[in-house]
Amino acid sequence: MKRIAIIATVIAALAFAGTAAAALEPWTFVDSGATCSVVSTFNNGVLHLEKNCSTSTVAAAGASITGMGGQMFTSGSFTLASTSECQGGSPRFNVVTSDGTFFLGCNNVTPTINGDGTATYTFTAATIADAGGQVQFPTGTITSIDVLIDVQGTADLSAITVNGKLEVPATGPTAKSQCKKGGWRNFTSPKFKNQGQCVAWYEHHRTAHNGR
Repeated sequence: MKRIAIIATVIAALAFAGTAAAALEPWTFVDSGATCSVVSTFNNGVLHLEKNCSTSTVAAAGASITGMGGQMFTSGSFTLASTSECQGGSPRFNVVTSDGTFFLGCNNVTPTINGDGTATYTFTAATIADAGGQVQFPTGTITSIDVLIDVQGTADLSAITVNGKLEVPATGPTAKSQCKKGGWRNFTSPKFKNQGQCVAWYEHHRTAHNGR
């Protein structure tokens, strides 16, 4: 439980640093002094997560889902390459709201097995109840949401949705110059109000990505 609490605190801080526009932002975390290889990448519609050390090591790989602040959580879902990638409560959604922190793990709902062998895990008040009500469904307004693994192993997640919206990485500027001379108007995911907001987004993501 202590390990989960530490990771929940860290990823909440990462989410606060995110953008106002809705997007999926991959991240990794390893506790100070720990030795662990963690990977979080998004390619071809798949969020690939790896934790290559013992489960007891305080480390995680995941992605923040930005732009949901102030909303109520009504549903979430993701598809795993196979049910074998569901290891206890991981992967899971960590939903932080005005009422507290809620953990929605793949073992808390009954998956739908698709024709290609993948498994879709859908989190609603009804699916949580149908699986025995092992966890409380989120209440209050959203502060931050992350999807992650913190057990040893790998997981490939696709079709990640929150409140019915498919989540994909933001396609913001890759150079500060792209924000200038009206260039900030060309971006839609995220969308910027002015040049300064565009530059700030670029600076934050350059720092965040270099630091992880």
